[in-house]
Amino acid sequence: MNSLAVKLRENLALPKKKTHCPEAPTAADCYVDGFICRACTFLVPCSSQKDYVILATRTPPKEEQNESLKHPKDKMDNLDEEWVTEHANQVSRMLPGGLLVLGVFIITTLELANDFQNALRRLVFAVEKSMNKKKLWSFTEEEVSERVTLHICSSTKKIFCRTYDIRDPKSSARPADWKYQNGLSTSWLSLECTVHINIHIPLSTTAVSYALEKNTKNGLTRWAKQIENGVFLINGQVKDEDCDLLQGQKKSSRGNPQVTYQSFDVRVLTQLLLSSDHRSTATVQICSGSVNLKGAVKCRAYIHNSKPKVKDAVQAIKRDILNTVADRCEILFEDLLLNEIPEKKDSEKELHILPHRVFVPISGSTVMLCDYKFGDEAAEEIRDHFIEMLDQMIQIEDLEIAEEINTV
Repeated sequence: MNSLAVKLRENLALPKKKTHCPEAPTAADCYVDGFICRACTFLVPCSSQKDYVILATRTPPKEEQNESLKHPKDKMDNLDEEWVTEHANQVSRMLPGGLLVLGVFIITTLELANDFQNALRRLVFAVEKSMNKKKLWSFTEEEVSERVTLHICSSTKKIFCRTYDIRDPKSSARPADWKYQNGLSTSWLSLECTVHINIHIPLSTTAVSYALEKNTKNGLTRWAKQIENGVFLINGQVKDEDCDLLQGQKKSSRGNPQVTYQSFDVRVLTQLLLSSDHRSTATVQICSGSVNLKGAVKCRAYIHNSKPKVKDAVQAIKRDILNTVADRCEILFEDLLLNEIPEKKDSEKELHILPHRVFVPISGSTVMLCDYKFGDEAAEEIRDHFIEMLDQMIQIEDLEIAEEINTV
């Protein structure tokens, strides 16, 4: 069974050995013929020096896997690559900006560790490849490209942590430190913004063989460039990207800014007209229709409060904007296919409400994760989805539903 990890990243020098500081990742034991077999994924705030693991969550078993646990045929049967990557994709939708799936972990007896190492390596690369296919943005060259596998011995509780460079398909394992740290989940700064979108995506008649989803993805890619090139105001100010985000705040006796929980308001200004030094050309297309995305999108991101830079904050909130719009479109298309809603005639307009975003707190943390709900979905369904995807029990009264009306 597999689980995921999320990470927030600081831009610090990468040491020879990477350190991972979790705050109590857990996984339930599953005994199969005397050994524990549990592969999991974890959620982490990340750093080029440290990856801060804030949550480890089990991949839910398939129904047939529940039976195989009672009557196992092969100890590798429970590592279903397709199932794990789909779980990773589902969990990645539930992460605000600044959080990423970091890797996978497994709990077995020590003698089975080597049998699972190659499988864990394949899972790490498969998960990363699957999630990157759907992103509207790319990692920068400066960002650390290491992902983590973690083996926990079920009898001794000894931990073996290794990292792989996902930019190198031939990457071999590197040892890394794994340390537990108290109070880690309260060390985050939050950034919030509301983005008003009005995206027009023409559907060319020359691309009739393309699925609607692919056409929409192409249109969102063009819109994403506007967001990437936008100007971001933090608390109403434009700041140099290399400045400290907490610059000017009162410092503690240790010389660091005094920070408890702090939230920053972000506004995005996108360029409407190209400047005179840019050349543009008009494109004429014969279209069979168009998709229009309209509404106000609530966005949120988190960064660690240890010497954060303005560029880190902008990057985190920028990626959340791109992720949440793309995820909502994908969820809507999945819903249309699932419910087999018939297409209307060419002359008729179709109006669909995109799912609303719901934020949910993690117990004992200032970080909130998210999910999406359609108007006819009950709060109990969101609660059940959190339990299934993140192995987290939440209270319905803690759900924070963003007041949005988004249409497509």
